[in-house]
Amino acid sequence: MHALIAIVAQEAEAHGEEVSEAKDLYPAAGELVVGLIAFLILFFFFGKWVLPRLRTVLEERRVQIQGSLEEAETTRREADSVLSDYRGQLAGAREESNRIIEEARKTAEQLRRDVQTKAEEEAQATVARAQEEIRAERDRVFQELRTQVGEIAVELAGRVVGASLDKGAHERLIDEYIDQVARSGNGSSGKE
Repeated sequence: MHALIAIVAQEAEAHGEEVSEAKDLYPAAGELVVGLIAFLILFFFFGKWVLPRLRTVLEERRVQIQGSLEEAETTRREADSVLSDYRGQLAGAREESNRIIEEARKTAEQLRRDVQTKAEEEAQATVARAQEEIRAERDRVFQELRTQVGEIAVELAGRVVGASLDKGAHERLIDEYIDQVARSGNGSSGKE
């Protein structure tokens, strides 16, 4: 500032004017009044239109920021809710998968038991059929043996007695002999 005053003073001296520092530094009274009136008019207009508009803009900005904060809080709550729902669904899915696995285990165990039971029944049926076949074969062989033994006995008896027996007597003797052998065979096996 001092440098500016010094420059103005040098210019004035260069033109030959007398420099009065107090007069040149302070404005004239008319200029002060005009400046004061202009300032008051500017202050009035500024207070009347600019400040209310500035307040309105600031209030809108405040409301916008407040709305953004509330929206962010709402979004955060929704995100927490969605996260909680997701965790609940995940826990439900885990429980459901555990239930399905347990159900599959039970089904597999039941199927294993059913297959084992069926196999045992088939084995017992096979054994029963085999025993029945053995019994039938034994009876058939026993019948053949009875017939052969009877024929041999009649032939031997005919040779021993020297005479031949008639067919009815022959069969009666064979049956009696076989029954006697069967009784003695059953009696001895019962003692064992």
